[in-house]
Amino acid sequence: MNRIDVGLGARSYPILIEAGLLDRAHVHLAPLARGGRLVVVADENVAMAQLPRLAAGLGNLTVTPIVLPPGESTKSWAVLEQLTDQLLELGIERGDRIMALGGGVIGDLVGFAASILKRGCGFVQVPTSLLAQVDSSVGGKTAINSRAGKNLVGAFHQPDLVLIDPTTLDTLPAREVRSGYAEVVKYGLIDDPAFFDWCDTHGGSLLAGDADARTHAIAHSVAAKARVVAADERETTGTRALLNLGHTFGHALEAETGFSDTLLHGEAVACGMALAFRFSAYLGLCPDEDAGRVAYHLARSGLPTTLGEAHVDADGATLVAHMMHDKKMESGRLPFLLARGIGQTFLAKDVDLKQVAAFLDSEA
Repeated sequence: MNRIDVGLGARSYPILIEAGLLDRAHVHLAPLARGGRLVVVADENVAMAQLPRLAAGLGNLTVTPIVLPPGESTKSWAVLEQLTDQLLELGIERGDRIMALGGGVIGDLVGFAASILKRGCGFVQVPTSLLAQVDSSVGGKTAINSRAGKNLVGAFHQPDLVLIDPTTLDTLPAREVRSGYAEVVKYGLIDDPAFFDWCDTHGGSLLAGDADARTHAIAHSVAAKARVVAADERETTGTRALLNLGHTFGHALEAETGFSDTLLHGEAVACGMALAFRFSAYLGLCPDEDAGRVAYHLARSGLPTTLGEAHVDADGATLVAHMMHDKKMESGRLPFLLARGIGQTFLAKDVDLKQVAAFLDSEA
């Protein structure tokens, strides 16, 4: 078993990574189940694919499931209200832990519900998608979407425990695995060129289902994120902001496509990273060769790297207008993550949005 600890003093917590962990879940969850009961929140797809397995792995613990609709639209005020009402009807107390079983949507929603219920309840992340396993389940960012944009209403609320079983990926559609893989590649592009080289060599095996490649990628990514979160939990120093590589462009693409299945989050991040590297080259900061290598690797992995491939037909001004709702806006300026090369990402606070719009127009 891989164990990685997120070091946050009294709020530190372990991340456990092991194939078959779901089948032995009672070992780790029984001490957290007050009165022998666990409330488990999942969407319809994950409930069908994983809930029976989890229930069997919990032995004599009582599982009380709450099943929600799948998809990004579940991260909404309406579903948050529905979920919190159901949790209160079940008599959830501040000392209870609510389990989020699923991908990033369920993890974000359940984490936010836990942060506001009774002014803060505990919760456990059991991520079942690659994207959630390597990124969203770690670090305590919880949120829902609003009409103004993605993840604009939320809170920092750390889980008590994260259990990652890579075998849950075996039931995912290939597109979902590819989407999550974008967040794996991100860790190499930020500050770890050797890991990007590993992705270049082993990414195809990971996507094809190689268990060792998947476990290695998950453990490496989680360890990288845990270090960043421990150093900058609330993005006050700028270190954690590096984890948003590709997200400023990506969230604008998601907004333009209506936060729908037209463009999955990881696909938007992949395209956003390719755009961030090409924009860096456009500004003369990054070698064209590195920008091309990034786009080639992502495209070879089945991910979009252009506006057309992301099903976006909008001019630069329209996409920049979406960016203006970004939660990172500060004094009317939007910080951008740019790159001087692979593994050399940095935060730029002086980017001219007119240049961004002109670049995007050149990409159309």
